[in-house]
Amino acid sequence: MDLIQAFTNEQLKKEVPQFNIGDTVRVYNRITEGTRVRTQLFEGTVIAKKGGGISETFTVRRVSYGVGVEKTFPIHSPNVEKVEIIRTGKVRRAKLYYLRGKVGKDSKVKELL
Repeated sequence: MDLIQAFTNEQLKKEVPQFNIGDTVRVYNRITEGTRVRTQLFEGTVIAKKGGGISETFTVRRVSYGVGVEKTFPIHSPNVEKVEIIRTGKVRRAKLYYLRGKVGKDSKVKELL
């Protein structure tokens, strides 16, 4: 058990980005296509955080060309270069799954001032 614990502690990031549910974030995701490596941005609202330790993930949602797109990113993945906070949201829920049914301005989260 100590070997598994030591391996997972080695894989953890030293500086974990601090953001909450409802924040609008820009995720810099490293994409490998054959021999080429590029960085792809994904900007949206954090609707969920899940798990803990090495398996901690967060889900980001955005609407692109009228279609809702959600991506789940592992926080400690080496492919997630950085997470930039655009604006902080004022929410009263731990999971914002209700945003899936909202359209237009109704799907916005109020900003925390």
